[in-house]
Amino acid sequence: MFRRTFWFTTGVAAGVWATTKVNRKLRQLTPESLAATAANKALEAGGRIKDRAVDFALDVRDNMARREAELGDALGLDATVGRELPASRRHAAIENRNSPKSNPRYAEGSAYPTNPYNRNEDH
Repeated sequence: MFRRTFWFTTGVAAGVWATTKVNRKLRQLTPESLAATAANKALEAGGRIKDRAVDFALDVRDNMARREAELGDALGLDATVGRELPASRRHAAIENRNSPKSNPRYAEGSAYPTNPYNRNEDH
């Protein structure tokens, strides 16, 4: 009688354990759980990639400064002197239309408007 009770209890325990294990695995395989797992792994991978990119950028900056110093020494340039930025070489992309130089006067009777505020543009 004791043997039967022992094996019955062992069977019930094994059944409960197996059912619990299967239910956990089924919950892990639901679409919501899979999406959450994928999102978490993507965030972790993105963080690792960002850390590596930052480390790479810092290494490049350090090596660039070291190489610039080597080149300065080789060319005899004194890099310790504070240099000012050169003057800007940019040109205006849009002309100032209010300037008398850029506002041409058209002859009367011309097809072009003489009013600079006329927004009716002929395309």
